Amino acid sequence: MITIIILALAVMLVFAVAGIYNGLVRARNAVKNAWSQIDVQLKRRHDLIPNLVETVKGYAVHEKETLEKVISARNFAMNASGPAEAGRAESALQSALKSLFAVSEAYPDLKANQNFLALQEELTSTENKVAFARQAYNDGVMQYNNRTEVVPSNIIAALFQFKPSEFFEIDNPEEKEVSKVRF
Repeated sequence: MITIIILALAVMLVFAVAGIYNGLVRARNAVKNAWSQIDVQLKRRHDLIPNLVETVKGYAVHEKETLEKVISARNFAMNASGPAEAGRAESALQSALKSLFAVSEAYPDLKANQNFLALQEELTSTENKVAFARQAYNDGVMQYNNRTEVVPSNIIAALFQFKPSEFFEIDNPEEKEVSKVRF
């Protein structure tokens, strides 16, 4: 009888460990999937930028420095690896794009150009998608990290070397501030 009880407890323990392990794997895969969704949207943004730069070039020939900063920031962002570096790179790219849009204010013909307006709208749409993907990623990271840190799954996570994931964070403090609207 004792043997059966011990055997039943051992089987229950194996099922519990397998269940926790599978939950950790699912959570880790959800984080990877969420990161790939961010990657898709960032790629879309990176693909739109050369078209935007070319459109602006035709109007703002002497704004070479601003255009070069945008291109440089785009290249840095495309080569970023991991959430922390990507966050820094995307912050720099957003700042460069803000400068580019500020330059466009000085060129009324450019502001009325259909290509420029369409590209600006596409970038705005992409920014919204990136923000949503970042939120989904960070939600997934939080759920996964919680699973790796709470008892009893933290024991299984440590045993099978599940490591916490990084959040996608904005390093630029200016981007965390509320925008000022002036009339």
